[in-house]
Amino acid sequence: EHKPKLIIAGASAYPRIIDFERFRYIADKVGAKFLVDMAHTAGIIAARLHPDPIPHADVVTATTQKTLRGPRGGFILCKQELASVIDDAVYPGTQGGPLMHAIAAKAVCFFEAMQPDFITYQQSILTNAKILASELQRYGFRIVSGGTDNHLALVDLTSKGITGRDAESALESAHILVNRNAIPFDPKPPRIASGIRVGSPAVTTRGFGPEEMKRTAFWISDVLSHLDDEHTITKTRQEVVEMCQHFPTPAMQG
Repeated sequence: EHKPKLIIAGASAYPRIIDFERFRYIADKVGAKFLVDMAHTAGIIAARLHPDPIPHADVVTATTQKTLRGPRGGFILCKQELASVIDDAVYPGTQGGPLMHAIAAKAVCFFEAMQPDFITYQQSILTNAKILASELQRYGFRIVSGGTDNHLALVDLTSKGITGRDAESALESAHILVNRNAIPFDPKPPRIASGIRVGSPAVTTRGFGPEEMKRTAFWISDVLSHLDDEHTITKTRQEVVEMCQHFPTPAMQG
């Protein structure tokens, strides 16, 4: 019935594995090109802990600052026959001079992704995300899709009577950063939303493990159960700061 020229697979709040092979099959059936945006899962894919879209896609786009843990930026991979068209579209079509410091930082990022420690890091990301999701479920929160296969979880706050915006604000006051996020068939507008998105890469980089993820889930639950209680928010903020002092960001070490 429909004959699209391009099919895109990718998401910013999808916690499950995408069936790239199935997308390729559908694209071939309708004569479409197939593009995968793996911005969120590039690091997990590089560690071979997530299905690889490259054998199936005509074009793959990604950022370098998410699970790849590199600088802000991105890259495009494509089949040879599309290379000149994409090159021309990027420069001079949409981009000017190269940022050499960003290119150097990407080189470091890609080098780190080739090291054995990077696989350990990605495994910890997945473990920590699963623990965070399961602990939030234990505290009565509904996790969209029932869990996670990657680095993030989408939390439905509808049953708690809280908007994503209010949850985001209260948790930020407690020094816990999440973002409001729409859930499937969300009746609320995106600027308000009925859910929040939580993820594990940043805290995993700091060194958080299972016990710290359980503690984080407790804090999230406690704050969202006492949304207007300044004492709870202040107490949580102090505890968050105290724990983070034991897990400094890499730039602060030494």
